[in-house]
This record gives sequence, C-alpha cells and structure tokens, in this order.
Amino acid sequence: MTQSTFRADVLSNKRILITGGGTGLGKELARHFVAHGAAVHICGRREAILQQAVTELSASAQHGGSVAYHICDVREADQIEAMVDTIWKGGPLTGLVNNAAANFISPSVDISPRGFAAVRSTVMDGALFATLACGRRWLAEGLPGSVVSMLVTWVWTGSAYVLPSAMAKSAVHAMTLSLAVEWGSRNIRVNAVAPGPFPTESAWEKLAPIPKANVGAASADEVPMRRFGRMPELCNLLTFLQADGCDYLTGQTIAIDGGHHLAAPSTFAALGKLTSEDWSEAKTLVRGRAEKEKSERSKR
Repeated sequence: MTQSTFRADVLSNKRILITGGGTGLGKELARHFVAHGAAVHICGRREAILQQAVTELSASAQHGGSVAYHICDVREADQIEAMVDTIWKGGPLTGLVNNAAANFISPSVDISPRGFAAVRSTVMDGALFATLACGRRWLAEGLPGSVVSMLVTWVWTGSAYVLPSAMAKSAVHAMTLSLAVEWGSRNIRVNAVAPGPFPTESAWEKLAPIPKANVGAASADEVPMRRFGRMPELCNLLTFLQADGCDYLTGQTIAIDGGHHLAAPSTFAALGKLTSEDWSEAKTLVRGRAEKEKSERSKR
C-alpha cells in the first residue's frame, strides 16, 4: 500500500469541498484530506450516507482536520449556491474537487433521454455549477483557489458503450482548459485528474456487473503496470494539487493510470463482444442491485 509522502499537516490551512464525497473515490479523498489537516466539506443527496461517512471520516481527522456534510443535488444550481453560501459563512473555501459522477454501460442505441440527462446533469452541469459558485466568490474577494475535476482518459479518445459519460467528461475537460486561461491572472488554478482503473464497489457494480464486462477500462490485464490503481496513489496526487507549492500548474488533465491509455484498450470498446443475452443479464443485475439499495435506504 502506497503511503503519503507529504508533511502530516500539509493541508492544515485548507478548506476543501468534495462533491459526491459520501462514497467511493470522494470519500477516500476526504479521508486523506482530513488526515492531513484540511477542513473538508462533502455533499450528496442522501443524508444517511453522508452522516455515516462523517462518522467514519472523523476518526481519521488529525492536525486540526475536520469534516462536515451538506445535503445537495449538484444538478440544481440553486442548491449549490445555497450550500456554498453556508460554507462561506465559516470562511472561504480554498479548493474544490468536482467528484460527483454517474455512469453506466450500454449500447448507445439503447440510451434513453432520461438516462443521458442523469449522467450529463451530474457530471457536466454539476461541475460547472460548483466551479462557478466557488469561482465567483474567489474573484469577488480577490482570493486564490484550486479546482480539480475527476475525469477519465476517454476525454482524449472517446469510449464506446459509455457515451453519456464520455461526452460529459469531455465537456468538463474543455471547461478546465478554458477557465485556466480566463482565471489564471487571478491566481485561480483549474486542473483535472484522469484516473485509470481504481475499483470502488459502487462504480464497479455498474461498469462490470458480469465477468464478461470486466474488460478494457474496468480491467487491469492490459495496464502496463499489470495492476489496478491504489487509492493512496490517487489521494497523493489530489493532495499535491490542493496543497501549496504548485502554483504554476494549471489547465492540465493529468492521467494516473499506470500507462493504461497509452498501451491498451483503456475504453469500453471490448464490450462489443457481448451478446444481447449478456447485455440483458448485465442490465438485470444492475437494476436488481439498485432496487436492493433503494429498499435498504427506505428501512433506515
């Protein structure tokens, strides 16, 4: 397990918002940040999940680090504005991580308008609304800031079978390039990170629901380093981008994938081998798990 090589309190002067921070990659980033002294704010739609995350993450807090949660649907600009207003009353944020995401595998011809909107609104709209909410305040107050958006290597290649995500993430990549130039003179840095396969339970159940779907972007077999990414490695990169000391770095989307996108089918193109029966099985499993999660939440 890769350990952090940063000074233990490297984020002790930072206040960072992580969208979608109650589960998956977002929660692991929050854990790392609070352990290094940051005041972390996480947001999501499900209060029970957020409460559980705060309880768990508070145990990792060191060097003055803390964690708080906010109920917020990032697809709604007014909810983001209200949340950021609340946070700002306790002091301005220094950083934002656009982590909230939605994705699913599907033949593109089967994508419904509702399915496309669910991904686009969470990934693209959410990143834009959150970035503008923080950016407006930094600009008005003459403060520096650091935005980091979680993307994918498909922003350079596209990817079959995850078309809504590939389109939405590419839009956030364009936002990263555009705002880095527009806000550079005001010391607001805008970067992105494109992880390779870093398995989390919630994502992998949707992207590799059956063994035959465990290919390409969801597989370690073709990664030059022959393994999945380790969460502390990703957390170290995000810590570097949110800490002091890299003030000249902006407008970059940094791949952290063991060389996957350089040497392999790091997209979901290999899902072209699935039969219609395979797709039916995958969809049935994903829907069943979603219904189970919904039922479990209603019992809490």
